[in-house]
Amino acid sequence: MVNCATQIGKVYRNVEFALPAWDEQDADWCQIDRRIPDDHLARRIDEGVGRLHLEALFGSYQGRGSPPLRPNLMLKIVMYEIAVGRPSPAEWFRDTRDSDTVKWLGFGIQPSRTTCYEFRERVVPCFDGWNEQVLQSATEEGFTSARRVAQDGTTVAANASRHKLVNQETLQRRIGELDEVIAADEQGRSPEKLRGWMANHTDTRQTQRAGYERAAERMEKLQAENQQRRGCKRRPAEKIVLSVSDPEAACGRDKLNVFRPLYNVQLQYDLDSPFILGYDVFNRATDTGSLPPMLERTSELIGRKPAVVLADSTYATILDLEVCQQHEITLYAPVNENDYSGKNHRKPQTNQFTQLPKAEFTWLADEATFVCPEGQRLERKQTSWVKRLGGQKLRNMRFRCPPEHCRVCPRGAECTPTPDKGRTVSRLENEELLDELRERMKTEQAKVLYRLRGQTVELAFADMKEHRSLRRLSGRGLRKAKAQVAALVLAHNLLTLSKAENRHETDSPPIRTLEKIA
Repeated sequence: MVNCATQIGKVYRNVEFALPAWDEQDADWCQIDRRIPDDHLARRIDEGVGRLHLEALFGSYQGRGSPPLRPNLMLKIVMYEIAVGRPSPAEWFRDTRDSDTVKWLGFGIQPSRTTCYEFRERVVPCFDGWNEQVLQSATEEGFTSARRVAQDGTTVAANASRHKLVNQETLQRRIGELDEVIAADEQGRSPEKLRGWMANHTDTRQTQRAGYERAAERMEKLQAENQQRRGCKRRPAEKIVLSVSDPEAACGRDKLNVFRPLYNVQLQYDLDSPFILGYDVFNRATDTGSLPPMLERTSELIGRKPAVVLADSTYATILDLEVCQQHEITLYAPVNENDYSGKNHRKPQTNQFTQLPKAEFTWLADEATFVCPEGQRLERKQTSWVKRLGGQKLRNMRFRCPPEHCRVCPRGAECTPTPDKGRTVSRLENEELLDELRERMKTEQAKVLYRLRGQTVELAFADMKEHRSLRRLSGRGLRKAKAQVAALVLAHNLLTLSKAENRHETDSPPIRTLEKIA
């Protein structure tokens, strides 16, 4: 990579930047420099940021007001703080005054708290471009082929209280009460009594009203999505809740089974190197439907889609398989195997009223029907439509065994609670894609390959949660959630690329050798 940061001087496009407090000849900087080991994380961050093209970041300054701090120094501080698990601008502010390592990186600059928060907003649009630059360099230098990835997702707590969730009725009632107080403010009257949740000052009540308006818009969208679900999946309107402080966050159960506002972080991790090839954040509580957009995100970052994807059973849906087939991608994922049925004391892969699952019935493609375990062919009775994610519909065919056979069948009581009506089995359109996936997962090649999944993406999530403070997001809103994850991925990939190049220069073995499978 070309070191573009050194090409940008004190003045860039008629914008003059403030000189840092120290330079490389300053006694204080040299004293800290002597104490920092050669392989210290700060030195690797300094080297990695020096590789990035920073013209867009420098160009975002308009040259108004007092000279701003050098953004390349601010970025080095931010990337180091992200790498050590301190994602909050308030923490950056404190560390520029308390941490010698941060002072060394920034040559003694001490930005204000407001400057730290403003810089976080300024740098958000740049992360995707920098990640794309790093991954393209890794591909060009042969450190990754970007052909095989493992995908997984995890829920991360939003920066919002789980104890103050409101439904539509409460939300509308609060908006009405807030409007009454604001009307009194405009008439110069003091409100008789403020509710505990209400802002204390006139200006902040106006800001609070705007926040409640955004929450109301989000609630309308959630209610509309709920009404589009099938009747059996639809929830009561009063059970749809959100957090007013972060209405974009989805409310659901996290890994500890706690109901709270959260975001879903998705990663696509390279199987043949430690690079993260794709990332995104969704405001939904489950991984369902995230594979197609993740394939597009990875294509944007590396220029093409991967050829092989390893995932868990959540991604083994007909919709996901249709997308993979369209783009000639081989998906490896168990079908209905790693669910939570046992933990929830439910029977896996059944309709909860029978002992014989659908897997015991054989599908005859030529005759387009099922054969039960006792050899009896089922009859096709009706066709219905099932709504999929995104509003698409999928045809669902229902087959029934003649009641006269179920009544005398020796396994009738085990097969269905109503032998007089006959056992029914359903089959979705394009379900043969699931059958092909089941057969693929039975091969020895698939078993060996799938073991690599736990060694890659799951370890990446463990590292981000344990060492990079990804258990709870720092900012509020989907945009800031995406930015925090993008910054984490950038720090990870920068350090990985630096390590790979250093090993390449010394002719050391590859950073990781995984078993190659054609």
